Amino acid sequence: MIEYIKESFEELKNNVSWPSWSQGQSLTVLVALFSIIFSLAIWGVDTVFARVVETYFNWIK
Repeated sequence: MIEYIKESFEELKNNVSWPSWSQGQSLTVLVALFSIIFSLAIWGVDTVFARVVETYFNWIK
């Protein structure tokens, strides 16, 4: 287990190409905006679906 952790840190140090600070910031903003837009889309679909189900159950009373 300890050997695995050592190899993992070695892999991160030597073989992973990390983005620059400005790239990291712009990608973070992009992910945040996408998350907000996606959550609003899910909320909209959920609201419409809830109203359709409510209308259906009111109709069959």
